[in-house]
Amino acid sequence: MTDVAAAAHQSRRQEIFSALSRSSPFLTGMSIVLFWVACTLFGRQFVPYDPLAEDILNALGPPSAEHWFGTDQLGRDIFSRVIVGSRDILTVAPLATILATVVGTVLGLITGYFRGIVDDVVSRLIEAKMAIPSVIIALIAIVALGTSEITVIIVIGLSFGIVMARTVRSAVLAERELDYIAASKLRHENAAHIMFIEILPNILPPIFVESTVRLGYAIFAVATLSFIGFGLQPPSPDWGLSISTNYSMINGGYWWTVLFDASAIATLVIGVNLMADGLHGALDD
Repeated sequence: MTDVAAAAHQSRRQEIFSALSRSSPFLTGMSIVLFWVACTLFGRQFVPYDPLAEDILNALGPPSAEHWFGTDQLGRDIFSRVIVGSRDILTVAPLATILATVVGTVLGLITGYFRGIVDDVVSRLIEAKMAIPSVIIALIAIVALGTSEITVIIVIGLSFGIVMARTVRSAVLAERELDYIAASKLRHENAAHIMFIEILPNILPPIFVESTVRLGYAIFAVATLSFIGFGLQPPSPDWGLSISTNYSMINGGYWWTVLFDASAIATLVIGVNLMADGLHGALDD
């Protein structure tokens, strides 16, 4: 890349960071996500009760000064389970998103740079994947391979990675026609160098936006799989699993057994989406 082009891209990156520092949606979303990350890392140190400890004599107790979010049908403290339950979803979903980003970036770079038959084959795979919901693909794979965190991470990561490749490919197509790529070819740089050293740094912003959006989808996917019994298993305090275990209690008026876990999922997804909106707005400025 020429010095002029490098300086231009550096200036653009500084503008993006400056816009993010002034973006209310991004900062609000970041605050929400960081709160749940803190719960993931340190939740067990400050929750008032063991999230797995059962107390049948206090089962289905409503929110009170002793149990802020009430207790579930086994007498477990819901507040403690909500706080600690963030660990499972904020371990699996981000790891799946990282895998999706790596897969999508590599596929997008290859298809966008080489075009031709490689592009045609991967594009057909993407179209086939878009026709089938990710959760259905995950269910089929989990039934075949068995339920585990690793399986969920790999299945969701590969499924979302194929979709992300389309976004990366579009960005690569725009970059490959610029002068600095022509200059790299004149210097006889190999394809790997051009893709990963020249092009990749300049398409990171849209990759970050797409990754943030996919994180929100991954959170929903993990929660959905847990809800239908194909994710994490009892007695895990995972939010989706807790909703699945207690949702029948709503008919009896025990709304608190589901409300707070559902609210936790909603706030986390809202936080992630606000971050994505902030990133998108900063890129459009």
